[in-house]
Amino acid sequence: MGALLILIAAAGALAAVVALRLWLVLHSQVTVPRKSVSLLVVAGSGGHTTEMLRLLGHLSSAYRPRHYVIADTDEFSAQKIHSFEQSRAERDPGTTRPEYHIHRIPRSREVQQSWLSTVFTTLRAAWLSFPLTYRLKPDLVLCNGPGTCVPVCAAALLLGLLGLKKVLLVYVESVCRVERLSLSGALLRPFCDYFLVQWPTLKEKHPGSVFLGRLV
Repeated sequence: MGALLILIAAAGALAAVVALRLWLVLHSQVTVPRKSVSLLVVAGSGGHTTEMLRLLGHLSSAYRPRHYVIADTDEFSAQKIHSFEQSRAERDPGTTRPEYHIHRIPRSREVQQSWLSTVFTTLRAAWLSFPLTYRLKPDLVLCNGPGTCVPVCAAALLLGLLGLKKVLLVYVESVCRVERLSLSGALLRPFCDYFLVQWPTLKEKHPGSVFLGRLV
């Protein structure tokens, strides 16, 4: 009986230490002056990529280097990103070489893929997302809803929980989401530092979200 009580007390002490560690990591806000912000952007195929690039067009050159994460089968996004960055460099005479990189991970879910098999493909994407996110250690992750963003955001959150790097998560819900959040948005909203919606109806339904009007 005494040994059991000691074991319970030790487990409780360990849990308290872990909880304290997590609280310190999540609530530490050390402001460090910087000239640039390392940005990791998750681009989805089709409309998601188009909206994201429109949004990036309003960001200053201080957001560099820019790392794009796309699905390994998404050639549309790769072409759009290259075109966007080249056009941006041409408009900025001070840019000698665009500071951007494209990284590929497996797609979490293909069109019409069964939900059961999606569990395994998402776990595989998450397994590969962590070493990538750990290597890049971005200051900010920006996404707008493609399924690929879920494992990437999970990896960024894990960096913070492990005390390796506090990564700011910013989610911009797609403009086509008027009444309901996307599945990715619903999953990630509780963990985002800033969750932006583009319709007042979503702001009313989800307190804590940020409505700044149409962004794209």
